[in-house]
Amino acid sequence: MFEGNSIRLQPLADGLVELVFDRRGEAINKFDARTVAELREAVAVLAADTGLQGVLITSPKDVFIVGADITEFGATFQQSAEAITAGVRRSNDVFVALEDLPVPTVAAINGYALGGGLELALAATLRVMSTAAQVGVPEVKLGLFPGFGGTVRLARVAGLATAMRWVATGTPADARTAQAAGVVDAVAEPEALRDAALALLRRCVAGEVDWRAQVARKHAALPGDAEAFAATAQQVLAELAPRLGRHQPAAPMALAMMAEGASQPRDEALRLEAEAFGRVARTQAAASLVRTFLNEQAVRKAAKKQAAGAKAPPRAAVLGAGIMGGGIAFSSALAGIPVRMKDIRADQLDLGMTEAAKQLGRRVQTGRLAQAKADAVLAAITPQLDDAGLDAADLVVEAIVERLEVKQQVLAALEPQLRPDALIATNTSSLRLADIAKPLARPQNLVGLHFFNPVPAMPLVEVVRGPQTSDTAVAAAVAYALAMKKTPIVVADGPGFLVNRVLTAYFNAFNELVAEGVDFTAIDRAMEAFGWPMGPAWLNDVVGMDTGAHVGDVITAGHPGRMRAIDANPVHRMVRAGRLGQKSGAGFYRYERDAAGKPRRSADPAAQALLADLSPGGFTPMADEAIVERLMLPLLAEAIAALEEGSVASAAELDMALLLGVGFPAWLGGPLQYADWLGAAELLRRLEAHAAHGPAYAPPELLRQMAAQQRRFHPL
Repeated sequence: MFEGNSIRLQPLADGLVELVFDRRGEAINKFDARTVAELREAVAVLAADTGLQGVLITSPKDVFIVGADITEFGATFQQSAEAITAGVRRSNDVFVALEDLPVPTVAAINGYALGGGLELALAATLRVMSTAAQVGVPEVKLGLFPGFGGTVRLARVAGLATAMRWVATGTPADARTAQAAGVVDAVAEPEALRDAALALLRRCVAGEVDWRAQVARKHAALPGDAEAFAATAQQVLAELAPRLGRHQPAAPMALAMMAEGASQPRDEALRLEAEAFGRVARTQAAASLVRTFLNEQAVRKAAKKQAAGAKAPPRAAVLGAGIMGGGIAFSSALAGIPVRMKDIRADQLDLGMTEAAKQLGRRVQTGRLAQAKADAVLAAITPQLDDAGLDAADLVVEAIVERLEVKQQVLAALEPQLRPDALIATNTSSLRLADIAKPLARPQNLVGLHFFNPVPAMPLVEVVRGPQTSDTAVAAAVAYALAMKKTPIVVADGPGFLVNRVLTAYFNAFNELVAEGVDFTAIDRAMEAFGWPMGPAWLNDVVGMDTGAHVGDVITAGHPGRMRAIDANPVHRMVRAGRLGQKSGAGFYRYERDAAGKPRRSADPAAQALLADLSPGGFTPMADEAIVERLMLPLLAEAIAALEEGSVASAAELDMALLLGVGFPAWLGGPLQYADWLGAAELLRRLEAHAAHGPAYAPPELLRQMAAQQRRFHPL
């Protein structure tokens, strides 16, 4: 009847036809332009078949359809909103044609039916779902919402409020939840799914099921009035507000559109959906979140390639306990890699074990881990004050104080105790591996593993390749991070490596503004409104003022051509006053523990007084937009300089490192995606306009070249 690369029609008995999604040579089905075109042809064949009695929609793969081919979004979203809308409407005509076949259609949903996959199933008359399957419309996580009629049909089968929650959160649902919501009509065990769906189809053909009523319901407007629909949208929006991303308009736009479309018949509601999709696809958040999705895939592939042929070290050790060492030891043991944790102080070992036990306790409490498994993980961590067993370790992670001379001394004493092939991984956040390696006899075995705090929660690990680090050491370090379910990104040696180097440019700009008399609370408000999870003053407090000052000084001194020391450095003042941030109870803000032991931030006049001489007449007023530009431009310039110098191999890895490592605003998609959104020429113009503020605003040569050649950091 019809056979394409992704879709085929195969006749069954009694006038029934099976519409099979089976993408050749791939493990999954997805909607790309070719698949939509094939579906158009297949539905046309079905519509022309005068003997057709019913259609069964299936997938022989482990999944039904996982959604759209996101790699096609970049070029498509460069079109005008009107052109995007027109393209969506053309594609949606195919779903309408399927829905309007004069015979019943039943979708057998196995595995995942997400995004366009669920939208296709919703276009069928009825749906039977495997107990092992999941369905959902996760487009909001890409800054979008369904565009193949999903908002329209979901509202008509599940009710407006339920449909709005599904669309606004993007959370997938299991079979039980989907059936209770009315999204699917029946549930079956995986091995019985096809037979159950076929049996339902036969009942429809026999007139035992009023399938025409189901079709009619999807054509009609929803019962109710426009005022009630708008009130439902407001209620759902208020309910979900804490979960919705800042500067991400997809959910509010979708709910408003769905409220308007609820009072319209299907075709008018589909028109509203397509027009709204054209608008949302042109937003910065959509462009950035789509790019982030593609970058995640690129980074995952790069890590697998870098770890090729290597296995995670079967036995590990951590030198230095406390919160950081305990977090590393816990992550190692949780990955099934037994670890020895050594410190010279018993109280630090206790702190490390307490941290590990706390992490395990949370997982047991939330049901993510059985108590027996938690006990086994904790037992896989051996705390010790001596060197017992270190000679058997395949990898030793050094997580001691961030002082070069101390690291050199400790590692020089450690190396002779290890096997010649054992690796040493330093958890330094700012020091050069070239300097740390100087006293070592086997510098090729030294690699950087820069974990971010808190280790169990932070997904990023910078794997630092020193000038003498072997490929074997890098591969093993990447494999170790992957075993921990972290995202490893290989970076070059240098002060601050990648993330802390770029972040130091941001912190230095903050210090400069405060030194000029700008109120640090105003800076925090502006940057948090811009999308950072916390402003730079608050972040300094959380990191620890003494730690931040030391790391910042090391990195600034290591990049004298682009960074300069600040005379009236406010962070140095805080340190001298003993205000170290959360850990001391006071920094830029004051902190008190609540009943759960969490630090609560409040304003502290003493901090303001400490900085009062920087602006004797009162704080210097500055507009939020100006604050954002002063802090973000040096960060962007430093990111471009780091890419230019080869600190990281690709724009994708750089952007993911900043997103995962420091909470860079998601709606911007990373520094280089943000630079692409501004455009190289516009970013160059803005940097040159701030030349008087010092070398941090100097445009890297790479940016000048890209502006002249009208190039982007990321492909479309």
